[in-house]
Amino acid sequence: MSPTSVFFLLILGSMVDTKTSSEKGSLLYPYGPLQGDKTNPKHDDGTSDEIALSVPFTFYGKSYQTAFVNNNGVISFDEPVRQYTPDPFPLADGRPFVAPYWGDVDNVLGGDIFYRQTTDPALLADISQDITQYFPKSPFTATWALVATWDHVAYYGSTSQKGNTFQAVLTSDSKMFYIILNYWDIQWTTGAASDGDAETGLGGTPAHAGFNSGDDTNFYNIPGSQTDAIINITTTSNVKVPGRWVFRVDDFQVTGVDPPKLNNDCWL
Repeated sequence: MSPTSVFFLLILGSMVDTKTSSEKGSLLYPYGPLQGDKTNPKHDDGTSDEIALSVPFTFYGKSYQTAFVNNNGVISFDEPVRQYTPDPFPLADGRPFVAPYWGDVDNVLGGDIFYRQTTDPALLADISQDITQYFPKSPFTATWALVATWDHVAYYGSTSQKGNTFQAVLTSDSKMFYIILNYWDIQWTTGAASDGDAETGLGGTPAHAGFNSGDDTNFYNIPGSQTDAIINITTTSNVKVPGRWVFRVDDFQVTGVDPPKLNNDCWL
């Protein structure tokens, strides 16, 4: 092989992105098969198996023993959620769930949904440090977490290569219960069956991010939900970290939500 060929290969190798999915920036906690994650089946409107929570999770004052990681951007308690077009909160049907990004995901067309329960000391130390930083009046030492990650997932009816990457972390010290929502890359808002454009993934009934208690009364919508502006959620935060929203959810508290800001000609 000539020196020129060797030089070319060295340059080419330096251009290849060698980062694994779990190394995509500090915003996302480590995820993927190498972390021991399970992977949801490739089914449109599919869901994980029922997850028996090793630590019962308190959400809006009620304790839950089981959860589902649903393909369409929802983590639900007690029963799966297969609905693909989001409805406004509060829902009248009593379903308790967190919606990191409730929209019509189609992992058959692209992307994966990963999840795991963990007591990994290094991860829990990172989570504890982050939450204590955001809520300094309530020092927190995590003893358990459920990490769910939607990795470059496509939308239903897509004719593009667009994908969304976001993550939800449920965590507890057995006394306090938090949910962390991380938005790394949001490229679409709407599937074609929700009147979205097949080429752009925009329009129609956009995705919803927030919390539904299941009691028909208590809920929280992250600003921009079900509007075109939700695509800018990677730039917003309630803890001054763009793309990250953190809430204490046992006794639900909304902290540090800034007024809407104009971004890319959308109010959010």
